[in-house]
Amino acid sequence: MALHRLSFRLRQTVTHVRSLHSSGCGQQQESMVVESEPEPFSVFRTRENDPVCQSEKHIGHYYTLPSTHIHPLFPDGLPCAIKTGIRTFNEACIMVRQPALEVISCLKKADYSQPALRILFYGLKGTGKTMSLCHTVHFCYTQGWLVLHVPDAHLWVKGHCKELLPSSYMPSRFDQPLQASQWLRNFRVINESFLKIKTKHRYVWTQRESTEKGHPLGELVDQGISRVKSSSDVVGAVMKELRLQSGQPGSDLRLAVAVDGVNALWGKSTIKKEDKSTVDPDELTLIYNLRKLMRNDWTGGAIITTLSQTGSLYTPKSAYLPQEMLGERGFDELDPFIPVSVPNYSEKEFESCYLYYMDRQWLQHPQSRTEEGKKEIIFLTNRNPSSVDRVCGFL
Repeated sequence: MALHRLSFRLRQTVTHVRSLHSSGCGQQQESMVVESEPEPFSVFRTRENDPVCQSEKHIGHYYTLPSTHIHPLFPDGLPCAIKTGIRTFNEACIMVRQPALEVISCLKKADYSQPALRILFYGLKGTGKTMSLCHTVHFCYTQGWLVLHVPDAHLWVKGHCKELLPSSYMPSRFDQPLQASQWLRNFRVINESFLKIKTKHRYVWTQRESTEKGHPLGELVDQGISRVKSSSDVVGAVMKELRLQSGQPGSDLRLAVAVDGVNALWGKSTIKKEDKSTVDPDELTLIYNLRKLMRNDWTGGAIITTLSQTGSLYTPKSAYLPQEMLGERGFDELDPFIPVSVPNYSEKEFESCYLYYMDRQWLQHPQSRTEEGKKEIIFLTNRNPSSVDRVCGFL
């Protein structure tokens, strides 16, 4: 139990350190000795819960996602790891890691008068690409950006699509009204403060229904939610409006387009037509409009994406590089982009994860709480975040 004793001694030592900084980012206070009961402190946590203020000194530490941000930011898009944490530990924690900090630093320094920055998280399966994306999205949310989030693009090309209808706008394409209306509901929750933006164009849905130019964006979103049949076309109209208005003179709008599993846009589909033939992603209205948003022919924002092996269709299990996952066409359409590698846990990151599980009483088997047990976990998982989570779930 040497590890347990070391953790206990570290806690005792750290709790007696007097704070010389305020909770605000980078603001120093005068050093004043105030005798009070020390707050409980964990060597694997950080009290800095604002992504704007996090830096390399916080790498390997968990920060807690404020409860007031969870539902507004991720109404239906939380990764399984965070969902499990909320159900099991009654808190949502994200580990501060180098890939997310690198992207956040890039976003802080970007020139938004130039075409939208395109960033791509890539890495082996289970290394935490989705978590890095969520960390970056949380940064954008705290900075007042409009967040256009697609939690899993693969769901738009999979065969479990419950309803597929010919497009009323373009007969050669197909609408997915249920997926589109659900996405619009989530968009409304995340970006409630932006629904007063005025539209630049007039949109005609039926002979009797239309959305006039100059009406609030919220009215456009409500059209897709209440009239499910036109929801796919409404998604396209929303994306078009945001693309046109982002970065315009006199506009403070900053647009973050976050897509998990962007390789699905240029992959294959398992959705079947009535004649049992397979639908090509080019024929899906949602995919067609999302591809247009991937072009950096607009300003005032960033396109932040991940490559995902989970749910990727007809792709070798060993593939993880951008050229392999995107294919020639996808790579050419997304290029140029900034590739950001997401590796397995470092020794420090694994140690933090292990101590976190011990602190939350997640490791119940006595052997798992010893040095030998920890070495076995490392051997079995190679410090792969997803594997660590899966193996520790049985201990």
